[in-house]
Amino acid sequence: MAATGTTRISPADLFKDLIFWAVVSTCMFLPVVGLTTYSDQATNSFRLNFLNPDFAFGKRFGGLITTAVIVGLILAIRLFVLLRPQRSEHKTPSKFAQTMTRIGMSPWVMWFGAGLAVVFPLVMLFALGDKGSLKWIDTYGIQIMIYIMLGWGLNIVVGMAGLLDLGYVAFYAVGAYSYALLSVYYGMTFWECLPIAGFLAALWGIILGFPVLRLRGDYLALVTLAFGEIIRSVLVNWKSFTHGNDGITSIKPPTFFGIPFTAGPNGFAKTFDLAFSPIHGKIFFYYVILILAVMTAYITSRMRRLPVGRAWEALRENEIACRSLGINTTTTKLAAFASGALFGGLAGAFFAAKQGFINPESFVFQESVMVLAIVVLGGSGSLLGVVVAAILLVGGSEILRELTFMKWIFGPDFDPSQYRPMIFGLAMVSMMLWKPRGLISNRAPTVYLKERKIVSGALVQEGHG
Repeated sequence: MAATGTTRISPADLFKDLIFWAVVSTCMFLPVVGLTTYSDQATNSFRLNFLNPDFAFGKRFGGLITTAVIVGLILAIRLFVLLRPQRSEHKTPSKFAQTMTRIGMSPWVMWFGAGLAVVFPLVMLFALGDKGSLKWIDTYGIQIMIYIMLGWGLNIVVGMAGLLDLGYVAFYAVGAYSYALLSVYYGMTFWECLPIAGFLAALWGIILGFPVLRLRGDYLALVTLAFGEIIRSVLVNWKSFTHGNDGITSIKPPTFFGIPFTAGPNGFAKTFDLAFSPIHGKIFFYYVILILAVMTAYITSRMRRLPVGRAWEALRENEIACRSLGINTTTTKLAAFASGALFGGLAGAFFAAKQGFINPESFVFQESVMVLAIVVLGGSGSLLGVVVAAILLVGGSEILRELTFMKWIFGPDFDPSQYRPMIFGLAMVSMMLWKPRGLISNRAPTVYLKERKIVSGALVQEGHG
């Protein structure tokens, strides 16, 4: 255990730093108190309007209190970071970290989480009824499962192979449009199109892999970002094929062994002598995405133990050393892009089937950022970390819609969901300060001698992992 040390910072430097962060924090939260812009027709320019007169005094007062509280929290966090003792980077995991890693490695945790996921829609149906459970199963269950599957797919590229991909949403879009076009134009069913969508997305992953074989770091991120925007531009402008911004409608949803979830005589409800309810289809969709997500987790965990998975980890730690060991980095990178794109395409096909309508606005750059944030905040290379981060980011942002009681404090026009980007940014900054390697940064090595020891998150980096 390395010895701890104390920070040496002068009062003048501390004062300057706090003043700087106070100014930055205040500028960040000026919109809370009504800072708006308006067009001045006389001078043909934009002007700032502080404390918009459209704001009521009570709402303005609440905004000022909110601003003061948030700025105070940021300054307190900054002061704590500056004054906390500095520790050596190469230290053994704490007892808490070891316990949490052992819990993550325990089989009973996997089975408990799987059982909880299986009974979730049934518990919601029993507790809230048909109408009440519809929102929870769709908005929280299915939506979170989609992002978990996307996170596990991107985890192959970012977490295992160490390749920064900012255009992962392109494979998501390829899978969605592959199923939508095949379903609308050729009448193919969901189960027929699902493997085709995954194959086409993997093919595009290989196509992306070739131009970036010699790139790394920021250059790799820029190329993948450009690839995602190119795919989106094609979807917008190729109107004769993709219908552009109008999107594709009348996409067939998946069926239960050929039985549709409709109110007709051949529907699911009539076939099993049940009263028709939309909840039947939502529960079926939930279990479909659950099976796809479990399949993704199983395959990625198995691939990590195969030679290709170990080659990915070697590539992540040090590409030069990887080449010196005789590993073909070309095929290793292509395999990582193709594998990650495959699962993104499968998730995209399910998304199109669930929505019944898609357009390019569903595959913007923000989606790539969300999936990448789930992987990084959860802990690169950690399957359990992706699950926890997806629940917090996706479920937490949706929970804001339920905070209607805050309207009693800030007025009837207050909408907590508008503050999702601000809360998301604060969460990112907090994670960078306290857990820069993610919620679950400790890893269990793939290969070990006699005893499966925990690897500290501080040692999981280039040259030390």
